[in-house]
Amino acid sequence: MAVNPSRIGKLSFRRSLAALEALGEPTRLRLAALLAEAELTVTELTTILGQSQPRVSRHLKLLVDAGIVERHREGAWAFFRLQDGDPARFVRDALAALDPTDATLVADRTRLTEVRSERARVADGYFARHAGDWDQLRALHVAETEVEAALLKAIGSGPFRAVLDLGTGTGRMLSLLAGRAERAVGVDSSAAMLAVARSNIERAGLKNAQLRHGDIYALPVERDGYDVIVIHQVLHYLDDPARAIREACRALRPGGRLLVVDFAPHDVEFLRTDHAHRRLGFTAQEICDALSDAGLTDASSSNVGADKSTKLTVTIWQARDARLLDDANRIPQPSMREVA
Repeated sequence: MAVNPSRIGKLSFRRSLAALEALGEPTRLRLAALLAEAELTVTELTTILGQSQPRVSRHLKLLVDAGIVERHREGAWAFFRLQDGDPARFVRDALAALDPTDATLVADRTRLTEVRSERARVADGYFARHAGDWDQLRALHVAETEVEAALLKAIGSGPFRAVLDLGTGTGRMLSLLAGRAERAVGVDSSAAMLAVARSNIERAGLKNAQLRHGDIYALPVERDGYDVIVIHQVLHYLDDPARAIREACRALRPGGRLLVVDFAPHDVEFLRTDHAHRRLGFTAQEICDALSDAGLTDASSSNVGADKSTKLTVTIWQARDARLLDDANRIPQPSMREVA
C-alpha cells in the first residue's frame, strides 16, 4: 500500500512502524476502512464485521493506542472514528490504495449502509415527532434561508482549518460550513439530537464533519483550536449565556472569530412555557458586552429581517480574538483573558 508523503507531516520511525503494525491484521484494516467512512459504535462494528464485541474492542484499543483511531463518549455509548493527526493521514493514504471492489470491503460497505439506514430511520422518527414544534418556531421569524445567507456572508468563504458549532442540534450549521473548512466539529448535550445530526451529515456525505457529546460550559474540544465558532439559537436556552461565551472563547485560535445567532428581545411568552426558552431574546449591547468581557474585540451586531412582519427579530453578533501569531515562531501571544 503506497502512501503520499506530501500530504502528511514527517513521522518518526517508531510512529510509522506503529501505524503499519496496527494495520497489519485483517480485522484492524477492515476497521480502519470503516472508520474512515463514519463514526461507529462497538455494537455497530460488531454487526458489520460479524465478530464478537471483545474481539472488536481489543482491535479498536490497538488502533487507539497507535494514534490512528479516537474514541469519544455520548452518554452510555462510545463512538470511534479515524483521528485527524499525521498517523491517521498516513493510514488514509494507505486505505486509498486498496481495491474498492475487493469482496471483503464491498461486503463491509454494504453492511455499513444498512447500519446507516437504521440510524436514519431512528432519526426520522424523532424529527417527525417534533416537526410541529419546529414549524411553529420557524413561522415566528424571518426565513431560515435569509438567516443562513447573512451568517455565511459574515463568516466569509474561508478556507478555514477548523470550525466549531456549539449546540449543533440537527447539524444544519455543519452542513453549511463543512465545505469551507478542513474540519467541522459539532457539540451538543442531547444524544437524541446528535443522532439526528449524525444521520444528516452522513446523508450529506460530509466526511470532514465530527460530532461530540458534551456540555457547552465544559467543551470536549481542544483549546485554541478553531478559526470560526458559531453559537446558533442556543443562548436563549441557557441559565448563564455569558459563561458559555467565555468557554467558547477558550477554543478560538488567535485571530479566530466567534459568531452568535439569537433573538432580539421579544414578548412571545409561550416560548418560555412551551419550548424551555430561559431568555426572551437579548439586546445588541448585552451580547456585545459579553463578547468583550470574554476578551474578544471588534464586537458588533446586525439584524436579519427586522423590517419583516414577524414576531421575532434574529440578530447576528460577531467578534474576534485579538491575539496574533508570532510570524517567526508561530506561537500565540497571550491575551488578557489568558493571563488574568
